[in-house]
Amino acid sequence: MAEPGLGLRFQRRFLAARQLRSFPWPELEENLRTSPGSSLLVDILQKTVLHPLCVKYPPSTKYRRCFLTKLIKKHESTAAEPLDELYDTLAGILNEEESTHCYKNYLLPTGEPVTLSESVAIISGGTTGLVTWDAALHLAEWAIENSTVFSNRTVLELGSGIGFTGIAICKTCSPKTYIFSDCHPRVLRELTENIRLNGFVLEPDTTRHIQTESQGQEAEARNCQTPKLIVAELDWGSVTEKQLLDLQPDVIVAADVVYDPEIILALIGMLQKLSTFRADRKRPEVYIAFTIRNPDTYHLFQTELGKVGIGWQIIPAHSNGIFLYDVQPNITILQLFI
Repeated sequence: MAEPGLGLRFQRRFLAARQLRSFPWPELEENLRTSPGSSLLVDILQKTVLHPLCVKYPPSTKYRRCFLTKLIKKHESTAAEPLDELYDTLAGILNEEESTHCYKNYLLPTGEPVTLSESVAIISGGTTGLVTWDAALHLAEWAIENSTVFSNRTVLELGSGIGFTGIAICKTCSPKTYIFSDCHPRVLRELTENIRLNGFVLEPDTTRHIQTESQGQEAEARNCQTPKLIVAELDWGSVTEKQLLDLQPDVIVAADVVYDPEIILALIGMLQKLSTFRADRKRPEVYIAFTIRNPDTYHLFQTELGKVGIGWQIIPAHSNGIFLYDVQPNITILQLFI
């Protein structure tokens, strides 16, 4: 008898476009051997490629094609009768043109999705900011488990990228104001579109320098929105005192912004400025999440923090695994004391 949760586990991985090797294929094979009927495959098909969320906001054409091809091979290995739905769905996808963009849908504990338009390439338009990185998922998981840190407070995110962490926090942690920020024009455009795609309305004067193109995929705006959402074009090297005085955050977050020595120095300089220009308000809480790819870069970050008198502590690993990772990442969250 098929395991009831198998289709749902396929669904979570598929909607977020996880690597195919992360799917529970051995369990599927076992279930198909013991129950060779088509009901399990039809259930998986309805929960993945034909899921309403996927139909409206589909993963890349290549990804869906590879997934269906593998699913068909698993079915054929059981010598069962051909399942027309599988072949018909694959035929429809084979006729699609490849795109430079795709969608990924990350399911929150409530079942509500965070839907993002992402680049299919890791580096696109001269930036790595058009995809969601694991540290953003990790920081969002920690935020959801510690929602009181953000509840009814003004949150500034540095290097928001295409918006996953901030959108997840806005949907689950009830901040009063959330300020997304980045400096790359194309990233800012995609960020703005993704915020709107998830049903939020930006403050009218916050995107006056950001030209967006409507693609007919914007979600219905909320009538009574909370929190207030702002997108700020923020260059750490040239930010002005007035800009900083306008921000006045209670909490500062950032994900995957510690990967290059030059960026580390610019980030620390930005944090120093935020500490200096705070209009006699309480110093903000600061949480930085990053994947430790190069231990020397991680140690450099800690050393440079010490040079300017910024204290830090490691936040203990959280227990919830809301989002799926292709590999187990070496991610750390530091709380900084500026």
